[in-house]
Amino acid sequence: MRVVLIGYGPVGSRFVDEMLPSVRDGSVELTVIGAETTDAYNRVLVAELAVGHTDLESIIVADRGGAAASGVRVLTGTTAVAIDTAAAQVVLDTGERVGYDRLVLATGARANIPTLDGVAKPQRDLTHLEKYGPALVGRDDDLPTGITVLRDLADAERIARTVRAGGRIVVLGAGVLGLELALAATQAGAQACVVHHGDIPMPRNLDRGGGRVLQAALRRAGVSVVEHSRAEAVSFHEHETGDRSFDALITADGKQIRGDLLVLSCGVGARTELATLAGLQTAAGIVVDADLRSWSDPAISAIGDCAHVVPRTAEAAELAVLPGAPTGLIGSGWRQAAWLAAQLRAEAAGLLADPAAPAERDALVMLKAEGIDVVAIGDVSAEPWDPQYADDLDDPRGPQRVAQWADPENGSYAKLITRSGVLTAFVCVGMPRTAAELTLLYERGAELPADRSVLLRFDGPDYTPALDSDVFAPGATVCWCNGVTVAHIADSAACGNTTVACIGKDTRAGTGCGGCKGRIADLLVHLEATGGTTSAAV
Repeated sequence: MRVVLIGYGPVGSRFVDEMLPSVRDGSVELTVIGAETTDAYNRVLVAELAVGHTDLESIIVADRGGAAASGVRVLTGTTAVAIDTAAAQVVLDTGERVGYDRLVLATGARANIPTLDGVAKPQRDLTHLEKYGPALVGRDDDLPTGITVLRDLADAERIARTVRAGGRIVVLGAGVLGLELALAATQAGAQACVVHHGDIPMPRNLDRGGGRVLQAALRRAGVSVVEHSRAEAVSFHEHETGDRSFDALITADGKQIRGDLLVLSCGVGARTELATLAGLQTAAGIVVDADLRSWSDPAISAIGDCAHVVPRTAEAAELAVLPGAPTGLIGSGWRQAAWLAAQLRAEAAGLLADPAAPAERDALVMLKAEGIDVVAIGDVSAEPWDPQYADDLDDPRGPQRVAQWADPENGSYAKLITRSGVLTAFVCVGMPRTAAELTLLYERGAELPADRSVLLRFDGPDYTPALDSDVFAPGATVCWCNGVTVAHIADSAACGNTTVACIGKDTRAGTGCGGCKGRIADLLVHLEATGGTTSAAV
């Protein structure tokens, strides 16, 4: 079976890894097309690379040499410019046509470029794609000197130069990645200012209370925060050579925020140009059903940041705007890659496969920064004094209840959303041990103590690990991106992998968002202290 993969990023590379058994036994002929010349790397950790907290080798997630040795044809530095669905062929920028029986699109996403006077924003609708074709397919937007996004190695190098010079970085957008960059750059000796038009940072993940506590923590860490300011334009330095470079971000309320580098951290949009030109249905991404197959062509699948999963029903087919969007999370993309690879391997072998991809659970969001701990999951918009509505009272899980704790002076905040005593969402700021406990309780679907305040003891001055309710249980998940449990890490450590880096290479734990590395380190210390044993509780 001829399988062609377009996109050799972290999700595409995971798909390749999972397909290798079928490539080796000869049941699958796999061709990989990747636009970048480097091996696939984890884009989530590019900010850490930019500030010197990691190196390129540590964020590489692909083994191109191993794949090629197994029989995979890997074409890097090559762009797919068209899909000929009638002939079942992919057209490359070299002029070559590659035939397929199954085509997998892992084209990922590009950084959103906001509407700013002074910054061009190319259109990628069908009309423009048909007119400009290859000039828009697979290419990132050209930005003026001194303005960058944070997606690839070239972006990381631009930021690194400013950090090394101790310059001033203006970050537009207050999402997780933008805040992590601002904090890391400040700790590395640069200056950082975060500009956003909302009331609080991380508005998609935090409620007002958690956002306010985080905002204060950012300022204590040396990051300037300019809220309630909508960016409208940029101004430039005009050099004697005739060139120009970024000078200031101009906001609607008249502020001019000067800096040496402007980093646009305003979310991402799926790369759908190839699919659009091929006549495949697209919305927020390439529209695929629960089996990850295109609504328009069952021979084509999409995974990762470009996949907009919508179960295909008669009702959905009539909608002008489809619900949902790509998850934008590396863990979700990896799970899709593994599941689809299993499906294709079974298909190639003539075996029955699983009926549908597993449903995605809510994503655990963590802000990774020294001295600032933020963990959130689910919808935390409910407030303790909200009125009870009929549809909420009739929910089979029981009515929603909210418990809240705030100590802004000391940077601590927690909100718990429960139904029938079971945690359904939470936000925790400045309370790392409580957050770890809540994560465990959420994962298990366990009931919280009737007196919610007892959970606060985990970050109290008299806390001892003996009071902990088993974060080292064998079945407890340590790495949510890769689904790695305490037992998996204990087994790996028993085989001699006794550092976080070794555990990552052996189990992939910590190689996703990186937010679990601290917990992996704590677990390794625990295993050493207990002779390699974990708690017997599950």
